[in-house]
Amino acid sequence: MLGKLARTEDRFLEIEKALSDSDIVGNQEEYKKLMKEYKTLSPIIEKYREYKKAESEMEDANLLMRDNTTDPDIRLMAEEEFKILREKTEALTEELKVLLLPRDPNDDKNVIVEIRGGAGGEEAALFAYVLYRMYNMYAESQGYKVELISVNETGLGGFKEVTFQIVGDGAYSRMKFESGVHRVQRVPETETQGRIHTSTVTVAVLPEAEDVEVEINPADLKIETIKSSGAGGQHVNKTESAIRLYHKPSGIIIECQDERSQYKNRDKAMKLLRTKLYDMMQSEQNEKIASERKSQVGTGDRSERIRTYNYPQGRVTDHRIGFTLYSLENFLNGSIGDMIDALVIADTAEKLKEGI
Repeated sequence: MLGKLARTEDRFLEIEKALSDSDIVGNQEEYKKLMKEYKTLSPIIEKYREYKKAESEMEDANLLMRDNTTDPDIRLMAEEEFKILREKTEALTEELKVLLLPRDPNDDKNVIVEIRGGAGGEEAALFAYVLYRMYNMYAESQGYKVELISVNETGLGGFKEVTFQIVGDGAYSRMKFESGVHRVQRVPETETQGRIHTSTVTVAVLPEAEDVEVEINPADLKIETIKSSGAGGQHVNKTESAIRLYHKPSGIIIECQDERSQYKNRDKAMKLLRTKLYDMMQSEQNEKIASERKSQVGTGDRSERIRTYNYPQGRVTDHRIGFTLYSLENFLNGSIGDMIDALVIADTAEKLKEGI
């Protein structure tokens, strides 16, 4: 580990020197790339230097303890300091192990989230809206920006499906464990006998693909302009501003009608298509990895039941890590940070255990 840290520090110093080079500063693309790597390595180097300082101080204390000419009182102080520093270096070693774990290359990216009502009809659609609202409120609390891409509403205010983007540094690292089937247990307002119904909603969290990661051949696209459709509003059905993209090789169809501008809808639709194609590429790679390792936190498969929201008991349980919170109302109002932290910790622990 120490050898790897020394090599990492050499690379850090190399980047630090390069960033002050006028040629690099003038090359925005290269400068941005180096700054990203510098930012990634900074917390590791900061912790490594803290470790080296503690280790050096521990060696000094050890020399005092072993020197027969040292005053007894000073030797006693050195022994106490040695114990404290030994505990500190052990703790720093564990922190460095976590920092050296391979980073998910998508962690810093924006995300595109798709929520679809599953089993349960209108009740599932209503809960799809609840989850959309929950993620919006969480994103707002983190300083992220939410942009709606497309929505298919029901007459009662639910969502058959909704697609939106969350823009912010590290959005994927915080949202990636939300992919899967979310189950809700509650008494619908239309239920006269007070029976609890169980419905499901599927959530997919996709890291936004950059242009350089997915190349799309224009000849593979069929693009149509269509009239917007929805629950209402002055603009609906008046102009053909909505866009439908059909990507022939993959069979993916994208519709975007949120913006009044045809150009903006096309831009959003292309962004979503690129992200879906990137997700397909990632899924193929992950299937190979999954045969060798299945994280305790789950596979991220959208058919996997990950969480239950039980209204009568006021609880939310994540089945992957057996974590339950008895604060359902706050949770649905966007206070999902504790759950996300628990999932991140569980995933890190699993990686450390498996030596990844």
